Amino acid sequence: MSEASTASPRAAVLRAEARLYRREPGTLFWILGFPPLLLTILGSVPMFREPGDALGDGLRLIDVYVPVTVLVGLLMASMQAMPPVLTGYRERGILRRMSTTPVRPSALLSAQMGLNGAAALLSALMSITVGRLLFDVPLPRQPAGYAVALLLAVTAALAMGALVSARARTAKIATAVGSAVFFPMLFCTGVWLPVQAMPDVLARVVGLTPFGGAARALGEAAAGDWPAWSHLGVLVAWTVILSASATRWFRWE
Repeated sequence: MSEASTASPRAAVLRAEARLYRREPGTLFWILGFPPLLLTILGSVPMFREPGDALGDGLRLIDVYVPVTVLVGLLMASMQAMPPVLTGYRERGILRRMSTTPVRPSALLSAQMGLNGAAALLSALMSITVGRLLFDVPLPRQPAGYAVALLLAVTAALAMGALVSARARTAKIATAVGSAVFFPMLFCTGVWLPVQAMPDVLARVVGLTPFGGAARALGEAAAGDWPAWSHLGVLVAWTVILSASATRWFRWE
């Protein structure tokens, strides 16, 4: 089969999945709408717009919550949106039927990962824009480092979502497992307590998790420093481990 003929079915799958994706207003709200809305609500609290001694460098709470909401959108896409869809396809036998056609099931997997990754990146851009326009949060002072950290965070998160999809037998189980992973990772992003304000021991432990490492890396890049290689290394290590595990256990039927 020629490269063009292989690409055409994949493009068709991507277009079909994109149409279905746009028809899920709930999913789009939680990925694209909720993180900027959360940032707007937090920024409306006067305390969040005042410099805090615990954060250092004259940072305000709203400044450190921009990277947090960036990661919240990524969590929504990888843990809440993608696993139930992929597991539902397998549960209903769609992936098994696709394996007998020129369109391989891997095309569906790559389409879902691509769409959720793109949605997460768009959500990140929206949160950064809201922070800048509404609350005068500076743009990342180390944009290249911020982009590297964000892309690594996206790959690690999607690998985690793929692993949940691989292990869950039904869409309901995928939703339950995704939620069980979602809330601890939400803590690691710094939603309830910014990573910068965590006690040293807790911050070190959180920094070893994929979203904790991402929060540290994004925070450093936002402040103007290149993200510590240890934090980027955490993201790379988790991506490799989670991807290998998802590949090992993923079943098309």
